[in-house]
Amino acid sequence: MNALTLLLITILILLLAYRYYGYFIATKVLVLDPAKTTPAHTLSDGRDYVPTNKWVVFGHHFAAIAGAGPLIGPVLAAQFGYVPGFLWLLIGAVLAGGVHDMVVLFASIRHKGRSLAEIAKDEVSRVTGAASSIAVLLIILLTMAGLAIVIVNALYANPWGTFTVAFTIPIAMFIGIYMRYLRPGKLAEASFIGIILVLLGVILGPAVKSSALGSLLNFNDQQLKLLLPTYGFIAATLPVWFLLAPRDYLSSYMKIGTIAALAIGIFLVRPDIQMPPVTKFVSGGGPIIPGPVWPFLMITIACGAVSGFHSLIASGTTPKLVDNEKDIPVIGYGAMLTECFVAMMALIAATVLQPGDYFAINSSAKAFAKTGYHIVDLPRLSSLVGEEIAHRPGGAVSLAVGMANIFSSIPGLKALMAYWYQFAIMFEALFILTTIDAGTRVARYILQDIMGKVYKPFERVNWWPGVLITGGLVSFAWGYLLYGGSISTIWPIFGVANQLLATLALTVGTTIIIKKGKIKYALITLLPMIVLFVTTVTAGIWSTFKNYLPNGLVINAVLMIVMIAIVVTVVVDSSMQWMRIIRKHNEGGMGELSRT
Repeated sequence: MNALTLLLITILILLLAYRYYGYFIATKVLVLDPAKTTPAHTLSDGRDYVPTNKWVVFGHHFAAIAGAGPLIGPVLAAQFGYVPGFLWLLIGAVLAGGVHDMVVLFASIRHKGRSLAEIAKDEVSRVTGAASSIAVLLIILLTMAGLAIVIVNALYANPWGTFTVAFTIPIAMFIGIYMRYLRPGKLAEASFIGIILVLLGVILGPAVKSSALGSLLNFNDQQLKLLLPTYGFIAATLPVWFLLAPRDYLSSYMKIGTIAALAIGIFLVRPDIQMPPVTKFVSGGGPIIPGPVWPFLMITIACGAVSGFHSLIASGTTPKLVDNEKDIPVIGYGAMLTECFVAMMALIAATVLQPGDYFAINSSAKAFAKTGYHIVDLPRLSSLVGEEIAHRPGGAVSLAVGMANIFSSIPGLKALMAYWYQFAIMFEALFILTTIDAGTRVARYILQDIMGKVYKPFERVNWWPGVLITGGLVSFAWGYLLYGGSISTIWPIFGVANQLLATLALTVGTTIIIKKGKIKYALITLLPMIVLFVTTVTAGIWSTFKNYLPNGLVINAVLMIVMIAIVVTVVVDSSMQWMRIIRKHNEGGMGELSRT
């Protein structure tokens, strides 16, 4: 199979889905109203609620949702071959992920930009609201730890990459000041300056690596596990316009540009997919994912097809910035389909590597020895990128090598492979850090909501003592999980947590659609919710009794059982609500009951 064929199929399906299915949801199911005033206007405070250009919001939203998941998940899932991942990415994104994101964003805007847990309390019951609060907070902490471990594995002992990534932080602050005070409204101008500065960070990397600054930036994995939560705390407490929005905006279009460049590279190089359609590990026993293709394909790919984490952004920072309801399709559905395209490019970049090289990078030496595969091009690739790349599991390194290999295969660019590799590492790290930015802030909002039940001032999102206390607690909690974990212990439970949260969000979305009186249209959220529920609960039970408990990972097992129990509670409670509403509707006594 040629990579170009997969690329063209992907583009065609995503464009058709946006034009027709996205339009159907916007006009027939949600019935968006451009005349309605959004919370960005009614609650405008210059800090969290700020009416913002739709393309800036798209950039922020896409950057926040497209963390490590669409890059790492498909790469790890390539263990099963390229066909399972290819099919699930397209089916999942079009029929589940895009619907999930768009419905939650709509619901939050109609609920004054409130969180998913608060919406669940209003639309379903106090029981579901309380269960959702606990589930969301627990899941987001696992998500932050799961995403951060990937960047740790990519940046440790890599001063070039560390400098390039760190350099983007002061750039974002400068652009935030530039757009707000120096040159308001000059969006294109600020974007051009920001992108040039970000690229300068990659170009300066070799000089920094050989300097005294390079020695200071040569962090080990434990040091990075301390620095990342510290960064998360700072990003979660600063005003959204100063760091989060400009950084997400810049990195978003940087990411889209890189993916577009990768697509062009695939078109020019037309590499063949080296990974077989299906590998011998579809029944389980693989060196990366121990379980079988079902149910583990879905929880491994996660974000590129459907992601519960997106509901936290769609009911967190994003609805507070949306200027008009007519912007919801491009931000909600459009950003999800763009993320699917990113995930597909990641799958292609990983599968154009020789299978032996792919497995050698993504597994330990001991695990690789049992696969029966042999290294082909790995020594040459390590020499070209200037780093030892074997046995660095997590997906980030193999993706960077695959991308760099495609770019360097373009005539005249072979000598720049080390730059392409570090650029790809920066590209991946930006995806992750922007998610940490927004995710830590969303967790802060949720914790403020919970603590506000005990002490009212915490409910005010701009109350500085509450901001600092909750931001510190959230950053410490996921940092603690990160510090004591590894990719093999964190990623599986992150995947299950992510999909359970998507199940919860789709359950709440189904309730909202039913309460609007559009019962037959509720199938657009109900069917993917059922599929995710059955798949993820199966994966969670399998992981608990065949992986965590046999290996003494009791905390992981307990967290898994707690999350499953919470989501089962929400599904049962919501189902009872649906039956009551439908019964009342059939009796002719139901108008539009939803507060939306």
